[in-house]
Amino acid sequence: MSGASGRRLWALCRKESFQIVRDPSSVLIAFILPVMLLFVMGYAVNLDAAHVRIGLLLEDRGAAAARLADAFGGSAGFEVRPAASRGQLLADMSAGRIRGAVVIPSDFSARWQRGDAPTAQVLTDGAEPNTASFIAAYAEAAWRHWQAQMAEDAGQPAAPALTVEQRVWFNPSAESRNFLVPGTIAVVMTIIGALLTSLVVAREWERGTMEALLATPVTKVELLLSKMLPYYLLGIAAMLLCLLVAVGVMGVPFRGSLPALFGVSTLFLGNALGLGLFLSTVTRNQFNAAQAALTAGYLPALMLSGFVFEIASMPQPLQWLTHIIPARYFASSLQTLFQAGVIPGVLLFNVLCLTLLACFWLGLTAAKTRRTLD
Repeated sequence: MSGASGRRLWALCRKESFQIVRDPSSVLIAFILPVMLLFVMGYAVNLDAAHVRIGLLLEDRGAAAARLADAFGGSAGFEVRPAASRGQLLADMSAGRIRGAVVIPSDFSARWQRGDAPTAQVLTDGAEPNTASFIAAYAEAAWRHWQAQMAEDAGQPAAPALTVEQRVWFNPSAESRNFLVPGTIAVVMTIIGALLTSLVVAREWERGTMEALLATPVTKVELLLSKMLPYYLLGIAAMLLCLLVAVGVMGVPFRGSLPALFGVSTLFLGNALGLGLFLSTVTRNQFNAAQAALTAGYLPALMLSGFVFEIASMPQPLQWLTHIIPARYFASSLQTLFQAGVIPGVLLFNVLCLTLLACFWLGLTAAKTRRTLD
């Protein structure tokens, strides 16, 4: 790059930096909004099924029924609310006050004393399928715990044929926050890259300053680099802020390396910045560009990246579509770096896909950028 070209690029980058500093919305989107989203997704959104409210109707006052009721009450997954009748159970479930119900019938203890197999009824609210599945699993665990207690009291300890010792890899605490927060960072970076850069070229056209730029010796490459470099630095600063908040404030573990995080973030910002500049170049209107950025950037990153909704559970056409969503590979990389560390087989594939997509968006933006007024 010649000296004159370098000076022009430096001057354009300074001009763009001054516009960022003078625009309060840039600071809001880059530093305030990410922290808000991290706290909302990390604390308010909780996919862990703990203390699920269930109703318990004890129609039998025998010892066996009481022990079963204690087994449900002692489960860490249940918050038991006693009920007086079946009608009350149904009313509470219809009103959403409980998510499931357990009915211990009046002949429960008698059947157990006779040696017959007693039965208990478990009802779940199918409006939330995941919660219903959790209730069924917790109820089965409570039932097995009751069986083991009763057998031990009878002097017949029932040793299970198979002993299961669980070991959870990568997220031993099994907290949803540990994978929601890294995925949220991918959404945040999409907002910063796509939304902010979607306004820069459109703003030049609306203010009439683009004509003045086109009258100068500024080349297409210099123009695009001057629009990207300041926002790239802003994106990296936001990434570091998100990392500090996630690890230092929210307690999310980070087991990867900072160079790997920096490299993957750089490639993803190439995608986000390229998408935003392309939309800004095509629309030439700030409102339309911002709406397009939210539709083409934020929503796919939230819905199709796989960090909340499992991609394998989506219809086949949507699964194919996720392969061209950069946030899919970025969210996977962040979750790997935060929870598992540096796994080359996962990161290299994501890096390759992000590189190809970044070349596509930046190349498309360069092709659509013209040094003419029409």
